[in-house]
Amino acid sequence: MNKYQELLMAVNALEGDFQKFYEKGQAAAGTRLRKGLSELRKLAQDVRKDVQDVKSARKAEKH
Repeated sequence: MNKYQELLMAVNALEGDFQKFYEKGQAAAGTRLRKGLSELRKLAQDVRKDVQDVKSARKAEKH
C-alpha cells in the first residue's frame, strides 16, 4: 500500500473519535483520539524519512 493511502486511512480512522469527543463530550474518545494522533505523527515521520531517502537517492544518481 502506498504511503498516501496509509495516511488517508489513518486520518479517516480518527473521524469517529473526533465526533464523539468534540460533539458528544466523551472523555474516553479523547484518549483514543490522542493515541491515534500519536500514531499518525509516527506515520507522518516515516513518510518524511522516506521522502528524504528518495531525494537523496535521486541526487546521488545524478552525480
